[in-house]
Amino acid sequence: MKIHEKYIKRCIQLAQNGLGTTYPNPLVGSVLTYENRIIGEGWHRKAGEPHAEVNAIKSVKDQSLLKKATIYVSLEPCSHYGKTPPCSDLIIASGIKKVVIGIVDPFAKVKGRGIKKLLDAGCEVSVGILEDHCRELNKRFFTFHEKKRPYIILKWALTENNFIAPSSKEARAPVWITNKYSRQIVHKWRSEEQAILVGTNTAVADNPKLNTRLWEGSNPVRILLDQNLRTPIDSALLDGSVKTIIITSQASKDSFSQDEKGENELILEGIDFKKEIASQIVEVLYTHELQSVIIEGGGKTLQTFIDAGLWDEARIFTGETLFPEGVKAPAFKGKLAREQNLGSDKLKIYIND
Repeated sequence: MKIHEKYIKRCIQLAQNGLGTTYPNPLVGSVLTYENRIIGEGWHRKAGEPHAEVNAIKSVKDQSLLKKATIYVSLEPCSHYGKTPPCSDLIIASGIKKVVIGIVDPFAKVKGRGIKKLLDAGCEVSVGILEDHCRELNKRFFTFHEKKRPYIILKWALTENNFIAPSSKEARAPVWITNKYSRQIVHKWRSEEQAILVGTNTAVADNPKLNTRLWEGSNPVRILLDQNLRTPIDSALLDGSVKTIIITSQASKDSFSQDEKGENELILEGIDFKKEIASQIVEVLYTHELQSVIIEGGGKTLQTFIDAGLWDEARIFTGETLFPEGVKAPAFKGKLAREQNLGSDKLKIYIND
């Protein structure tokens, strides 16, 4: 069992290389061993490209060893045709007889079918190695398929005296509480998640771009919560550069504009603001097949999700800044998972336990 854990850990390590690029697919890593020696490894790099098992098998220089090898994979090999053929079929065709799997795939089109196919072909299959670690690796994927909603990350920065914004300001731009290191890691996070959401007050006061200009990676889908469409038309969020979903009481499926491919870049989605808001928002995001979202503010929007119990992580920065008065930080309870210093800033990450 210990030897299995060693190689599943390596699978997880490899899989993490795909964070932010594999959506809507999960993060998967794979390792092939022969006589307790790694002879091949790979991970899923991008949706539509070969899966981890394919890359691992192709990386083996001496293909004759496959019939004597063991393949390790962090998530159950797929059994269906999507953009690529089933990995379980490739494993069988390659003559690999020993398969070690971290965790069963929750996706309805797989969910045990890959394992059954391998067993029916005479493979020796071990399942459930470092399951908690494998689930954590794909927490977004599991939340989406099991809870039918995106994985929800709350994020805010507060001053040492517990304010997240000043009472008033002159410019229509952010007032920075944190340093450049914290701001850069936030842009890294944006590249790793599928969507980012702010409320109207934040959109009007800060005119945020919500992109990844400080980090290389894809921009997340922007979500704007704007009940009465108060956000100025010249706002960065409405520039059409990134797919943006505006959640409003003005129920409509019309889009403001399209990109050069004819795809909707600005989309209106209507909800009933007289009813519980957070659950309606996550339903909209689920409909758009968004597996994760960062809630960036403001305070009222963050508190809406906290009060509804609809959050998975809270990432909270504390800077050295002080405001004489301002907007108080959200009130919440969570389990501290880890903390670190980023220069003069402190970052604490909580989970909804």
